[in-house]
Amino acid sequence: MPANVDFLYPVLALIVWTLILWLWMNATRIPAMQKAGINPDDARHPGTYADRLPPNVRSVADNYNHLHEQPTIFYALMFFTAMTGGGDNFAALLAWIYVGLRVLHSFVQILSPKVIQRFLVYLLASLTLFVMAGREVVRILL
Repeated sequence: MPANVDFLYPVLALIVWTLILWLWMNATRIPAMQKAGINPDDARHPGTYADRLPPNVRSVADNYNHLHEQPTIFYALMFFTAMTGGGDNFAALLAWIYVGLRVLHSFVQILSPKVIQRFLVYLLASLTLFVMAGREVVRILL
């Protein structure tokens, strides 16, 4: 097994979580669209029917989209770190913390209407990502 492969397990975990959200999104969105009488052809542009779906259904879709935004930096950073020999235990711990916070962010966004709670989890995940990137910059430059 190549070096640093264990270090990349958090990447796989976040990918799997994203796929779980895809299933959750479709399991809620398709029935909600049917119930609201939304023709799929009329929904080809994002947001054109959002006001006709329940907030909990929109929240799942919004979170799925969020898992394709900031986590792309995480993925790139993890592969950079692994490929340049930086995948130590502390970096792995930070990666697992980031993944855990993103999963928590999903549950908070989907199950709670409190935006400030979601923002705090998002902020903690973002700060974790900043620490991870900062460690890599220091490691590479020093």
